[in-house]
Amino acid sequence: MAQFKKTVIFYPLCILAIWLPCVFLGVMANRVGDVPAIKAKQEARRVLATQGRNMEPEQRDQLREQAAGDDVIMLLLQRYAPLWLAGLLGAGIMAAVMASDSQILALSTMFTEDVFAFYGGKRRFGEAVQIQTGRIFIILITLFAYAVALRAPESIFELAIQYGFSGFAALSPLLIAALFWRGSTKWGALAVTVWVALAVAAVAIFQALIPAPAPGPGANIVVWSVGGTELLSRTPGGTAVFGGFLPVVPMVLMSALLMFVVSLVTRKPAPSTVARYFGGENR
Repeated sequence: MAQFKKTVIFYPLCILAIWLPCVFLGVMANRVGDVPAIKAKQEARRVLATQGRNMEPEQRDQLREQAAGDDVIMLLLQRYAPLWLAGLLGAGIMAAVMASDSQILALSTMFTEDVFAFYGGKRRFGEAVQIQTGRIFIILITLFAYAVALRAPESIFELAIQYGFSGFAALSPLLIAALFWRGSTKWGALAVTVWVALAVAAVAIFQALIPAPAPGPGANIVVWSVGGTELLSRTPGGTAVFGGFLPVVPMVLMSALLMFVVSLVTRKPAPSTVARYFGGENR
């Protein structure tokens, strides 16, 4: 547990070391004047800053889309990096995003240890059946992921952002509470887990029932609004809630609230359990 706490502490620092150069490159791209695409972004940003208030909403949306900097690193690669280096970097990015084999193996281990073995399957049927169960689980999950990939219109990056990364972020309150809050309970953790699973499934069903609109100014499909505020919208890139936030924002906030409230009103772990992970007496 002590080593795992260190991992949680150092993980954000490692992420900072990885992403800080990316942000730095994005900022420095403002000084690039010999790349037409970047120059067009700079001009669109200048027009928005000087004339944006006097424009029609459709014109502002079009300029904002043109000024978006999501692809600026790729533009810098095309301008300054040799082709072989761009290929290596692209392969590394794809390998990092699509590490499906390690994730499926991790899920298989979690299922066989935390479900099959925990509920007595290993004791009743033995280790051989436990291994076979894990292998069958891997096959079923792989087939399910393959079927989703065949039908999903989004790219692997969009799927990872909308479901994988959103789910990871929404589960972070559970992880922090389990490691650093003595008052956390298993019922609070269960409430967060169920909420995140239902929220991710709801987003997937919503986007399956309402096709994405064609990209362009004012393309969002407003499904639910109150007092002129768009509470739920279908966008070309996914889903927007509460006037433009991604679904991960309310998912994280609700996870933190559920972890806190449910842990307060449910029975605390035994002092021996708390001492096993935290040391000392329960506080």
